[in-house]
Amino acid sequence: VQLQASGGGLVQAGESLRLSCRASGVMFSSYVMGWFRQSPGKEREFLAAIGRSGDSTEYAGSVKGRFTISRDDAKNTVYLQMNNLKPEDTAVYYCAAAIGWELYYSDYEYDYWGQGTQVTVSS
Repeated sequence: VQLQASGGGLVQAGESLRLSCRASGVMFSSYVMGWFRQSPGKEREFLAAIGRSGDSTEYAGSVKGRFTISRDDAKNTVYLQMNNLKPEDTAVYYCAAAIGWELYYSDYEYDYWGQGTQVTVSS
């Protein structure tokens, strides 16, 4: 199982980015997908999760209303649309896949991880 995250970069505060995470070697539609981030000196933080059917989502309070998670099973890809970015959003962003039916919030509940993509937001 491989997860390949992409789409990170350097943006100014208020701008947007869309992260993508493509899965290979799995039956993508069988996995709950999530996004996390980690900045230096901090623990990995849950951001969003999307259910297997794509009709259920959950967000961390810090990003709710600004970030949107979605999935395209035909492309084996999960997305994270990030709007109105803030300097405190600067971090390495990770996608993850979990075997199961519920929306998971803890990193230990995820079975597979992507390599991370850096997002830097300047003020």
